[in-house]
Amino acid sequence: MILLETIAVAFAMFSALPVPQPVWNEKNMRFALCAFPLIGIVIGLLCAGWAWIAAQLGFLALLRGAGYCMIPILVTGGIHLDGYADTSDALSSYGPPEKKQEILKDPHCGAFAVIRLLVYGIAYLALGTEFVASARSLLCLGCLFVLSRTLSGIALTLFPLAKNTGLAHTFASAADKRRVRIALLVLAGVTAVLLLIAGRLTGLLMLVAAVLVFCRYRVIAVREFGGVSGDLAGWFLQKAELWMLAVLVFCTLVEKLLCYS
Repeated sequence: MILLETIAVAFAMFSALPVPQPVWNEKNMRFALCAFPLIGIVIGLLCAGWAWIAAQLGFLALLRGAGYCMIPILVTGGIHLDGYADTSDALSSYGPPEKKQEILKDPHCGAFAVIRLLVYGIAYLALGTEFVASARSLLCLGCLFVLSRTLSGIALTLFPLAKNTGLAHTFASAADKRRVRIALLVLAGVTAVLLLIAGRLTGLLMLVAAVLVFCRYRVIAVREFGGVSGDLAGWFLQKAELWMLAVLVFCTLVEKLLCYS
């Protein structure tokens, strides 16, 4: 029962999927971050299903790309994009950490948030349009969504927090940090192995991209904000997924060129 409640807490918070709404307590939140990557598995399976439907119905590249672009947003309800937008606004202010924290709290959407969201959406749609579905590439895509959430959970148990309030603090403080970190590190290792098996050099480069974004995340969080927060976690997740997808698509295009040459 606690296991199901733990999964329900993670899905209720980090997805828009209809799940039972358990009352949050110490027991079902203790390992909720461990269930966070399960949402990535759901997104990966839905993308695989969309690829099959697109192939059966002969969808053109733009429609296929739109599906890959929309599925993560529909599953998550845009919660991570919201954090990406708020953090983009704060970073664009070039103010001290205190000023950036105030911007994160502001419910209004600034001009820089809109601009960054538009650029992000165009980039993601373009990459989705160029994505070539195969058993290998779809497995890499699914690992991408799992790894980004695994690393996000690790950061909440490892990096300093910017404040003593908010959802990031709620989940981090309720977690059994040591055990959650170990579990997520093991899952990250398993996901990395799957990426290497499925993608080989492509998988390795995707891992490099994820690690680089993760390191950049810590630097930005600590230097610019004084620590991580829920908005910053969303910013990292969206950046990690975009860069890993970019590497996946770029490597696929290079392989295609080498085959034709």
